[in-house]
Amino acid sequence: MRLTKSQDAYGQAVWDHYHGTPAFEIMERSDGHIALSGGPEVYLSEFPKWPRHEKAAIKQAKGRVLDIGCNAGRHALNLQQKGHDVVGVDISSLALKTARLRGLRQAQALSITELSSGLGKFDTVLMLGNNFGLFENWTKARWLLRRFKNFTVPGARIIAESLDVYQTDDPDHLGYLASNRAKGRMSGQIRLRGRYKTLATPWFDYLMVSKAEMEGISQGTGWEVKQYFDSDGPRPIYIALLQRTD
Repeated sequence: MRLTKSQDAYGQAVWDHYHGTPAFEIMERSDGHIALSGGPEVYLSEFPKWPRHEKAAIKQAKGRVLDIGCNAGRHALNLQQKGHDVVGVDISSLALKTARLRGLRQAQALSITELSSGLGKFDTVLMLGNNFGLFENWTKARWLLRRFKNFTVPGARIIAESLDVYQTDDPDHLGYLASNRAKGRMSGQIRLRGRYKTLATPWFDYLMVSKAEMEGISQGTGWEVKQYFDSDGPRPIYIALLQRTD
């Protein structure tokens, strides 16, 4: 799925913010819960403003890099400036246009399910910015991890960020997790859409998992969690380093 003009809420927000108009992004959950995301200010931030765990994790990137959900290219540009051959992919045409304006040399409009060996082989796959969520659910995550072996080299690594939804005492969140389980979904299989002004993305599933769940998902897929980088902030965010087992 690629976003149409009327669906490209976060791309338009990034584009506006980059061109000097303060912008925002609202995330609407399927139960009606609404919250502001970090939004364009985060998507356009430079390395000195990144959280400590993000700075540490991106240093684990090696060789040729694929940045999935690259948005305005902050991670891809950081690695490109360090001499890595980086390809950024996203479903937002305006986010990609912004990334190219900022200097990202290789940026393509592709969804996670469209990725293939046609892009060549990669040593590192980035899924930062909570983009482990793009796997959507347990079954799809395991299917995609196996597919990732088609366009990565032996010993390749995935650097993926997630949030442990279980580390909360907020009754709104706890009720939503329980509702998911009652429907046969994973607790952190969040149904969302992004909004900005009159624009709204389609509803989509975004998977947030505990470390134990991430290890369970990866087991038997040809990938193994090797290391974690934990956030210092109040939210239970972490980044995992997964490595091909062959």
